[in-house]
Amino acid sequence: MFLTSREMCAAEDTLFESGVAAESLMNMAGQKIAQEILGRFAETPPGRAVAVVGTGNNGADALVALRHFKEAGWEVSVRSAIQPSEMKGLLAKKWHELGSAQPLDSLDEFYKPGPFVVLDGLLGIGTKGDLREPLSKLAGEINGLSQKRMVFVAAVDVPSGLNCDTGQCGRQTVRANLTCTLGSPKIGLIADQATDYVGSLALLTLNGLSNWKAGEDHLITPATLPVEKLSRPYEFHKGQAGRIGMIAGSQGLAGAAALVSLGALRGGGGLITLFVRKEDYPLILPIIPVEVMVKPVDRYVEALHENLDAIAVGPGLGKAGQDILSVIKNFKGPTVIDADALNLIARQSHISTLRANHLVTPHPGEMARLLPGGNEPSNRAAIAREFTSRSEATLLFKGTRTIVTNRSSPLAYNTTGTPGMATGGQGDVLSGLLAALMARGFEPLEAAKTGSWLCGCASELALSRQSEESLSATTTANYIGSAFKKLRSTPI
Repeated sequence: MFLTSREMCAAEDTLFESGVAAESLMNMAGQKIAQEILGRFAETPPGRAVAVVGTGNNGADALVALRHFKEAGWEVSVRSAIQPSEMKGLLAKKWHELGSAQPLDSLDEFYKPGPFVVLDGLLGIGTKGDLREPLSKLAGEINGLSQKRMVFVAAVDVPSGLNCDTGQCGRQTVRANLTCTLGSPKIGLIADQATDYVGSLALLTLNGLSNWKAGEDHLITPATLPVEKLSRPYEFHKGQAGRIGMIAGSQGLAGAAALVSLGALRGGGGLITLFVRKEDYPLILPIIPVEVMVKPVDRYVEALHENLDAIAVGPGLGKAGQDILSVIKNFKGPTVIDADALNLIARQSHISTLRANHLVTPHPGEMARLLPGGNEPSNRAAIAREFTSRSEATLLFKGTRTIVTNRSSPLAYNTTGTPGMATGGQGDVLSGLLAALMARGFEPLEAAKTGSWLCGCASELALSRQSEESLSATTTANYIGSAFKKLRSTPI
């Protein structure tokens, strides 16, 4: 599914030889870029958008997108590497179609508080090495403005300065909040070293350029998710929505139980039961959503006697013991294993004991404990493959670019999320959501892909109202409903 720059150029040449006009493709690309970005500002009034363009068709794509911003009521302007009189070809044509727009001498002069979008259209997929002047100066302006102001930077196809074959980034490579990659994703965009420059990813399909195969390593997008499984018949009832069991929370860690419960609720769980130790019951009960049943138990294995479709085990358990390991080993249905339950497996067991009905969700620190030893693989993709070579479980490897896979599947890279998710409790919400999806009938791999996309999307939508600093796990959970709506409404 991932292409090199040469493969992408060859695909474009073949398409043009078949009679498709380059301008037609450009108009479609620019429209889709604008729609993707504007959808993230649906809850805010129109703001300002500026296209920063070089001399080629990447800049022309940005100008097409900018025209759609203008038609949506946004104030627009252009910061260009050359004077309009020097523009040629489609770049010149799209400049004239934009209408009156005085080129800026700096980005600072156009900045105003409120929604502010910068479209990076300096360079496309042919970047190799450091940017040269004047492009280096313009990239520096973009990065400088986004560091000191509330600015949303969207890269057209690839961030300028990033080698889309290797993921290597030269000096002054643009740091994007979002990269709108066109047609098919480029291999360098999912390199570990590229993540901080790429930001979240939107794969914008274009007819004739999006013939990728889901059987290979791929991006997680609405097109790769089982959206049809979310449909509810009119006579649907709570039993069909799934019976979820959760084992979470303890003294000092009660919040984890509340957040995993909230994730399961927002994920569509029909009947949700939280199992807590009797001594912790008075502490945990008051903070649990009223829709969740809280059952005090002497031992967690009592959950095995309940009629449950899926369970989530681990958040906020503290020093989990053999009791939890018995639940993991003996529950036959789909099981989310997170947090302290993962640490228990690392201490007392071995990942080879995990089975195909298990979905594990380690962050990098937990993964290091699950895969101890001095020969640690050099990158996240290799770590994920090493884990699944030793275990039958489905893996959701958390991180800036979450990876989902299992022993018989390719690597799937999540495209959504924001730095605002770097706060406690986000993983607890995810665990509850994953359990809700599996209780509904999603296979662990399907649930992992869908859940990671939904939580990341929820955080993106929340930032239309919140700042990255103020985003909490509770807020992310409260936007999961909006993420479901976006998933089901996104054209495929």
